[in-house]
Amino acid sequence: MRAIAFIALFVLVSCTSQIMAGYIGKSIKEPILDYGPPINVIELDDGRRAYQWRVVDSGYVPVSGGATTTYIPYSDSCVHTLTATKSGDDYIVDGHRKTSFFCE
Repeated sequence: MRAIAFIALFVLVSCTSQIMAGYIGKSIKEPILDYGPPINVIELDDGRRAYQWRVVDSGYVPVSGGATTTYIPYSDSCVHTLTATKSGDDYIVDGHRKTSFFCE
């Protein structure tokens, strides 16, 4: 039963990474409009910027045990980083940095 709960949690968390990677090639304004202001903006040595958001995912995972179903709460917090290159007055997302295995 614990294996099922772990797999369900992994599938839920993996969605955020795919969404963040979908911003590559778009204005940095897009993720800001979707997630709000980043928690950090870091000026990189090569002239690019790194923008970071803390994404918290929580809920319940159902685990069946014969005739009963138990709901196990979960909460996961990940920091996602998008890097961006200056283009005129805007920054265009050029990469996504994965923070850890569980924050895929």
